[in-house]
Amino acid sequence: MKHIIILGDGMADHQVASLGNRTLLQYARPEYMNQLAREGRTGRLITVPEGFPPGSEVANTSILGYDLNKVYEGRGPLEAASIGYDMADDDMTIRCNIITLADGKIITHNGGNLETADADVLIQYLNQHLANDRVKFITGIQYRHLLVIKGGSKHIVCNPPHDHPNEEWRPLLVKAEENAPLEDGRMTAQETADLINELILKSQDLLAQHPYNLEKAAKGERQANSIWPWSGGYRPSMQTLMQQYPQIKSGAVISAVDLIQGIGRYAGLRIIKVPGATGLANTNYEGKAQAGIDALKQDDFVFVHVEATDEAGHDGDIDLKLKAIDYLDKRLIKPILEVIHQMDEPVCMAILPDHPTPVELRIHVNEPVPFIIWYRGITPDDVQQYDEESCVNGAYGLLRLNEFMNELMKIE
Repeated sequence: MKHIIILGDGMADHQVASLGNRTLLQYARPEYMNQLAREGRTGRLITVPEGFPPGSEVANTSILGYDLNKVYEGRGPLEAASIGYDMADDDMTIRCNIITLADGKIITHNGGNLETADADVLIQYLNQHLANDRVKFITGIQYRHLLVIKGGSKHIVCNPPHDHPNEEWRPLLVKAEENAPLEDGRMTAQETADLINELILKSQDLLAQHPYNLEKAAKGERQANSIWPWSGGYRPSMQTLMQQYPQIKSGAVISAVDLIQGIGRYAGLRIIKVPGATGLANTNYEGKAQAGIDALKQDDFVFVHVEATDEAGHDGDIDLKLKAIDYLDKRLIKPILEVIHQMDEPVCMAILPDHPTPVELRIHVNEPVPFIIWYRGITPDDVQQYDEESCVNGAYGLLRLNEFMNELMKIE
């Protein structure tokens, strides 16, 4: 039995009054997800362990069966693995957004949907003015980049910018953890927090003067005018999925997002990059579907991640999130399902989000997510459609953390 997980990042949502008090999945009525719910078995999954933030780095790692208390080091190191930056033992690597500030507030976490080529120019500009023996910036994808601090401490409190839209940014600056430990050869937590805050302030002065932002300002468009580091850590130590699950001999991950590629690299999965995959609603769904189909012919385990639903949720755009759900259903799930029906070797398909990103809140929330597990010959439960409420009655009930992956791997 081969296994494929299709994950719509942030796809789960809350009831919305303008949609007749239905969630977006209920309103969208995705044809193929609902078919799989009728023909398969459903349930809900707690993806975030107690004491952890409901971020994609936590939830996706948890879904893949890892114990976060043993492996979690934040987003920065995972994205470093994806980019190809080999962390030194004394590095503290932290995710570094380029964001939009205006009137003393965080307007958007993505720098006005910054493109990678433009972002690279800004990152190199920041390196020219701010990098030294201790500090350097590394270009990632779109607005998602890295800050590497040699000898930095991970024991700091940061605020993800996507969790604080339209909030004043100064109270959200980095702080040292209370009773942060002293580590040999590393800066103190307070020294690290002070350094990062200094870099944030300096970046604002520098970016305001850059021609890219001067042009944006002249047009009245959103500027990419501040860095915002968050979720840092040291080099993680993770077993591969093949070491954890003997059923998996080889695997692949398909995602436009550095974070997911980084998790995949540490998990021992082959990284497949699809041309035209953007992480937004305009991503190459057909290309991702074909990459998933090709991977299923070669590998035992395939993880297909789509970011578009999460980005639409953060933007508070109901219409765009509904469109992203529909595209995921018809342009990615449908073609993969059609090929699975034609394959001689059986395939188990699972569909779920990693966390909800409600469009009216625009942030991640720590709530159970609905999931489907389907394969030819499975005994279906009584659930007739795929949504947050229907799956409460699913045969799997409420699973926690690695229980999902354990159930999936039982299907042989």
